[in-house]
Amino acid sequence: MAKQLPYKTIREIFRRFREAEPEPKGELEHVNAYTLVVAVALSAQATDAGVNKATRTLFQIADTPEKMLALGEEGLIEHIKTIGLFRQKAKNVIKLSRILVEEYDGEVPNSRAALQSLSGVGRKTANVVLNMWWRYPAQAVDTHIFRVGNRTGIAPGKDVVAVERAIEDNVPADFALHAHHWLILHGRYICVARKPKCGACIIRDLCQYEEKTL
Repeated sequence: MAKQLPYKTIREIFRRFREAEPEPKGELEHVNAYTLVVAVALSAQATDAGVNKATRTLFQIADTPEKMLALGEEGLIEHIKTIGLFRQKAKNVIKLSRILVEEYDGEVPNSRAALQSLSGVGRKTANVVLNMWWRYPAQAVDTHIFRVGNRTGIAPGKDVVAVERAIEDNVPADFALHAHHWLILHGRYICVARKPKCGACIIRDLCQYEEKTL
């Protein structure tokens, strides 16, 4: 695990990220808060591209919890059977839709605790929804962000909660809203797991990773 980088270095890293991509976007397609919750729940152990392919027609038919309940579990499975763990995910989506209708008047709540009360929605999913829909500077830590945080020294931590806390504590406030997306895109396309593309990395001179591939 790398040492925590100093404030000035982190500012420069995020300045470069912002210069390269001023408004980074999540890659999951959605039309409202509800479809975003469903898309993120479906994306566990699956690619965003695979989820998007499955949900394009699904969200034309079921873009509210009421419509999803009308579609039913078997109807939902027909749309998402190309996604890993589709049976369990279908159960969760139907269950979370029922909770939304019965407890939240069909509206997606916007507190982390309330979001986590929904079936299949963990802390990471809740943070993605808070960040992408309500533009709250929540930091959803996935495998990409965990890797980048620890390799670079931007946010070292032994587990995802420690990395999440390190991002919140160390990333300057003016970069906090987009920090999650800059880090995830960097991990997905540049700082990849097996052979990081250090030669194409815009922060390689500031990164503490000792096994750089140049």
